[in-house]
Amino acid sequence: MKQVFVFSILLLFSSVAFAAGETPHFFAEIAALFVASAVIAYLGFRVGLTPIIGFLLAGVIIGPNALGLVQDREMIDAAAEVGVILLLFTIGIEFSLEKLARISRLIFVGGGLQVALTLGSVTALLMLFGVSWQAAVFTGCLVSLSSTAIIMKLLADRHETNTEPGQASLGILIFQDLAVVAMVLLIPLLGGEGGTTLDLLWAIMKAIGIIAIVLLVARRGMPRLLELVARTCSPEIFLLTVVAVCFGTAYLTSLAGVSLSLGAFLAGLLVSESRFGQQAFSEILPLQILFSAVFFISVGILLDVQFLLMNLPIVLLGILAVIALKSFITFASVRVLGYGTGVATASALILAQVGEFSFVLERTGREAGLSPLGLNDVGSQMFIACTVLLMGITPFMATLGKRLELRLSTPVPGEREEEDVSEEVEARFAALENHVVIAGYGETARVLAGALDEAQVPYGIATLSPTGASEAEKQGRLIVRGDYTKGHILSLVGVERARLLVIPDDQPEMAHRTVSVVRANHPELPIVVYAPYNAAAAELREAGASTVISADHAATKFVVWNILSQFDVPKGDVQSILATLLTRAKKDDNDMELSQQQRSTTKCNHTNQTTVIQAPTEHVCPECVALGDSWVHLRICMSCGHVGCCDSSKNKHATRHFHDTKHPIIKSFEPGENWAYCYEDKTTF
Repeated sequence: MKQVFVFSILLLFSSVAFAAGETPHFFAEIAALFVASAVIAYLGFRVGLTPIIGFLLAGVIIGPNALGLVQDREMIDAAAEVGVILLLFTIGIEFSLEKLARISRLIFVGGGLQVALTLGSVTALLMLFGVSWQAAVFTGCLVSLSSTAIIMKLLADRHETNTEPGQASLGILIFQDLAVVAMVLLIPLLGGEGGTTLDLLWAIMKAIGIIAIVLLVARRGMPRLLELVARTCSPEIFLLTVVAVCFGTAYLTSLAGVSLSLGAFLAGLLVSESRFGQQAFSEILPLQILFSAVFFISVGILLDVQFLLMNLPIVLLGILAVIALKSFITFASVRVLGYGTGVATASALILAQVGEFSFVLERTGREAGLSPLGLNDVGSQMFIACTVLLMGITPFMATLGKRLELRLSTPVPGEREEEDVSEEVEARFAALENHVVIAGYGETARVLAGALDEAQVPYGIATLSPTGASEAEKQGRLIVRGDYTKGHILSLVGVERARLLVIPDDQPEMAHRTVSVVRANHPELPIVVYAPYNAAAAELREAGASTVISADHAATKFVVWNILSQFDVPKGDVQSILATLLTRAKKDDNDMELSQQQRSTTKCNHTNQTTVIQAPTEHVCPECVALGDSWVHLRICMSCGHVGCCDSSKNKHATRHFHDTKHPIIKSFEPGENWAYCYEDKTTF
């Protein structure tokens, strides 16, 4: 549990600081916050609570309305704001502008419907009960927003950000964050203050304009900037630059009235355009974990336990009303976009709460003379109690939504069907027994399919790739076009009759989701998964994978050996099949070799020690990744294909490889560079 580990480290530093004898006036509260939170979060973890609920409970217990260990709300609010910014920044890095463009309809149609219908419904209902229209609209604004921080944290932890419910939720949340701009400007008008409607429209146009400028300008400059900084080989400078990009972009967008968190999300999108995006993510993750935890604690601190106990029935009624209303409206909004019942249900339940920006709006309304439900202090306490409890039950709502999605995600008339299966193909799949199901059709899957052909082991393939599917069909391979994370597609390839499921997908999120879906329905089926990096291996095993083959195992050959061995193919035949496949693989488009001019050079006498190398698809130094370090200027060994960082990096893995193996020649693995270098002759050619 990373959060508890971080808090434990801070506890150690706190002890050292106290021993020094001099402490700032605020340090006692910081120490109390971290120590109590670490203990409470750990105890919550031991009884099976998610970290988010543990931190909310910690905030309730140490806040001014309970033990009173923390009283300085301004300090906590500031740290919590930083937590939200860093959380949205890391989520932006894991996304991309292309993915954002693909869900633009979700943002503006789905999100627009959800916010407009929620705001209108709450306003109408409250006015029926005699609440003034100003207070009713104000309350509708508060209820229409959901917690971006909690929902995106849950989706990221569960590897569901790129699933259909995850993208539907993200699209609606992005629109809600955009709507905050208008709401912040609208609330003073409701209270009889502020400017005119034209001022409101101008502010919205200005916000849209500055977002467009940031995206257009920074998309061109960000990759160059990070490339320049990475070449310094200084982790400190790289981290500072990433933090500067995050906070600088958030601040610039805030000048136009856009929320800081949306600005941070945009900054993350910009960083994702660079090939150093994942390096930036790994550098900033520890800060994100720390400050995100403070955010959840700050929410718990708001709750007045005495008020909650005295008004529990009406608070619970308010919670049920919010869940019912927002679930129905979100479900309808997602269904309008053509998504299935399961996806709409999962999105509806995870969004059925009130968000952190509602606290900001509530403070703005209080200054303008407005209050939730028009009940002044009582209305504010009702709003806080309902919101905190709704945030607390969000993990349970998300789990319920996930289970319902799996049950309801069956094709119905009118829903979009991604699969394309002829009657002939269905009949061939129906005849398969004790076969291998291959989920995905990348390079590893291609080699595996060839090995199964050689060994005469029956198999079927499911893939979303149109190019891969066409290629496989031309080779006479049995294939289904469709999303293999869905139970229906897996059923089409006969997973219930299969002897083995292999997921050679280099996207851990897709693999994780597939394992989860299969394990729910086929608990005994052996599942072999290829993990492109070590960090994904433990999570895939936890999800239910029987065997995880990491990149450390010369992955493709190890996958083939593992699968054929499970089908009792003799070792001699396996070796023969591998030799045939590797000879065939030398003709691949990804092959690298010395040019004819380089082979005939008089500068080097060792070109006869090189061969044709199949270049890896991952443009990283694997040894640096394993160490958690940065890498620059990659080099590839022309004898064995080892990829290592250059002598400008602190680890110098390319040169270390030469000293270990005496393989003499490397070639630049940087885009656009074609030179080679011989260590023995100390020459570039």
